[in-house]
Amino acid sequence: MPLIEEISYPEAQPVEGYGPGFFRIAGKVLEGPLLVSPWSTVGWGGYEDTATPLALADRIDVLFLGTGSEIAHAPRAFRQAIEAAGVGVEVMNSPAACRTYNILLSEGRRIAAALIPVGP
Repeated sequence: MPLIEEISYPEAQPVEGYGPGFFRIAGKVLEGPLLVSPWSTVGWGGYEDTATPLALADRIDVLFLGTGSEIAHAPRAFRQAIEAAGVGVEVMNSPAACRTYNILLSEGRRIAAALIPVGP
């Protein structure tokens, strides 16, 4: 039986809060779309920006795509580019993506979240 190996992230980047146009990540308030991983948080250019999440493809198994206030389909080209790199894409609204990311981060999973802020 294979063992599940827990990974420790000493400099974890949890999502601590969010609101209209912003996220609070690891104690910092950041505006606009973000790519959050256990190692860093960077600005993300939205669905047209596949390069930023693809830079993590060798370090993550799943990308949570937070689509803002409401759940929406990921554009086909975005999903195909990420999945072609061997990374699963799970689409949900941003509040759900933040919660799911935090839970799996606490379990030491190989994950990241591409997040669009919620609206006013």
